[in-house]
Amino acid sequence: QLQLEDSGGGLVQPGGSLRLSCAASDSTADVNAFAWFRQVPEKEYELVGCLTVNTGTTDYRDSVKGRFTISRDNAENTVYLQMNNLKPEDTAVYYCYIYLAGTYYWGRGTQVTVSS
Repeated sequence: QLQLEDSGGGLVQPGGSLRLSCAASDSTADVNAFAWFRQVPEKEYELVGCLTVNTGTTDYRDSVKGRFTISRDNAENTVYLQMNNLKPEDTAVYYCYIYLAGTYYWGRGTQVTVSS
């Protein structure tokens, strides 16, 4: 079964950048979609952004447009979330998500804290 490992979170000041990584245990060549979600305590998961493979398109929630970018490296079986100009409201646990052959896979999450 495919396993995902999120990493790259940490503490950053407002305006800073982080790049999250999601390493898959197996090939991602046949993945239908990649996405990143986030969650703050006692709130629902939010879709941060997604990449649809067959169209090559990306989409992001309004609050991160122009600041966050999803990309993938098939050779490394890794998907990334580049986060720039971070704001305190971006503080959350971030989870990568893969949809492959009718099954959903989730990473365990990585904490991002934006604070001065």
